[in-house]
Amino acid sequence: MKVVFHDDFYQDYTSDPASAKGRMEAIVEVIRPDVEFVNAKPASEAQIAAAHTESHVEYVRHSGLYPIAALAAGGAVQAARIGLDEPAFGLIRPPGHHASAHSAWGFCYFNNMAIALLALQKEGLIGQALVLDIDLHFGDGTANILGTKDWVKIYNPMERTCGEYVREVARILSGMQVDMIGVSAGFDHHIDDWGGLLATEDYFAIGALVSKAASACGAGCFAIMEGGYNQEVLGQNVAALIDGLSV
Repeated sequence: MKVVFHDDFYQDYTSDPASAKGRMEAIVEVIRPDVEFVNAKPASEAQIAAAHTESHVEYVRHSGLYPIAALAAGGAVQAARIGLDEPAFGLIRPPGHHASAHSAWGFCYFNNMAIALLALQKEGLIGQALVLDIDLHFGDGTANILGTKDWVKIYNPMERTCGEYVREVARILSGMQVDMIGVSAGFDHHIDDWGGLLATEDYFAIGALVSKAASACGAGCFAIMEGGYNQEVLGQNVAALIDGLSV
């Protein structure tokens, strides 16, 4: 599988957990033998402006985080483009699903998923899209930007047992007719992370469900990194999702 990445994502760019030193290294160490890395490129100003207000973009710029946030957004766009033809993963940070059009919180600055889908839709590459957000926390920013769009469906499963959670993902994806499935892939639901819910094999199952659903309706699919903070298990969880998407 192609994984969009850049060495700049190793940067400890802030003091928040998403920027923690060693987080990207823990993932790369596990997945390196089995993937093809693609060098991320920054999103254009126009692509970012399609999702965010000028005042918010200027806020991020003045914070000194624009270069790394734009690089993450661009990596998401690239993963989505690759996903049109084959499953892809964006190993990017900062995460994005808490970034709304005019504000952001939760370690996010630009909404990577929204920017990616808006870019493809504007170019006429996709019609209908589905966002599956499997992060522990509700993707309020994605809902803020894309929730009123009639061409996007957004799902944040909230079940409280692993079995119910995976079954709900299967239900969401069953019979879906879209052109693209984008996964906001947070791994903080893991049993050894903040959420304490999902096992590593559940991420494989979710990836396989996405792959099967995409194949069934002739859609593309891609996933991008959101949360996930226990470095001892993070690499294995990312690898499990990637393996599932590759089925």
